[in-house]
Amino acid sequence: MLPSNITSTHPATFLLVGIPGLEHLHVWISIPFCFAYTLALLGNCTLIFIIRADAALHEPMYLFLAMLATIDLVLSSTTLPQMLAIFWFRDREISFFACLAQMFFLHSFSIMESAVLLAMAFDRYVAICKPLYYTTVLTRSLITKIGMAAVARAVTLMTPLPFLLRHFHYCRGPVIAHCYCEHVAVVRLVCGDTSFNNIYGIAVAMFIVVLDLLFVILSYVFILQAVLQLASQESRYKAFGTCVSHISAILSTYTPVVISSVMHRVARHAAPHIHILLAIFYLLFPPMINPIIYGVKTKQIRDYMLSLFQRKNM
Repeated sequence: MLPSNITSTHPATFLLVGIPGLEHLHVWISIPFCFAYTLALLGNCTLIFIIRADAALHEPMYLFLAMLATIDLVLSSTTLPQMLAIFWFRDREISFFACLAQMFFLHSFSIMESAVLLAMAFDRYVAICKPLYYTTVLTRSLITKIGMAAVARAVTLMTPLPFLLRHFHYCRGPVIAHCYCEHVAVVRLVCGDTSFNNIYGIAVAMFIVVLDLLFVILSYVFILQAVLQLASQESRYKAFGTCVSHISAILSTYTPVVISSVMHRVARHAAPHIHILLAIFYLLFPPMINPIIYGVKTKQIRDYMLSLFQRKNM
């Protein structure tokens, strides 16, 4: 909380530095970022189009995949256009309330992505461990409720942060040493006691990552037990093969988080641009790679894509 003698004041706009120490390389750095963002847009839009167009893909697994693709689209679009504007046009200004909105959407959709990955683990658990109950358990109604719960959890956890940041006194200038409005970067400009913000931010991150990952791992323990009990080796490969795409998506999402967390502790005194590049990698890599993973590994999606190309060549 703020001391009583400090008035709540905030700048009308913030200035985003970009990547501190690498300003002279912004144009070159923007090339791989733009390429990755383009892949993310094309890949996720294609996934959503295919799942919507093909009635055979209106199953729980693919509906969750459509949710994941939508979240990845919003997550990457929340930050990348702003970053490219900084790199290409030096357009560094962002209004105070736009900054808070960007921060809210960024963190909210990250939490939603974790929830959907957990829901996809539950989907694989039911499909492999309780196959006879798959259609009766994972109904459209339950899938809708899971999606609404993911949104409600993210919004509930993230709503306090913008309201708290509105009531601080920003005496350390309007310059944010980052490419986008990340919570910790904004809090660094505040004068006063920000211990609640810091503790709350860490607690939410730990709660989401630890709890969701724990349930994902638990799901795969049961899945592994069920797969090992199958009679033939071919059945085991086929059952576990349906999980490969999801496991790859889990690794693509959580590995950058773990690497970034370890780097913050092990290389605490490293140049700021290293931590910022890792943060950007975390935002860009999953939206870019997930459509490729599911496009390559999922036969139904791959077959639909091939049929589209064949129609065009006829």
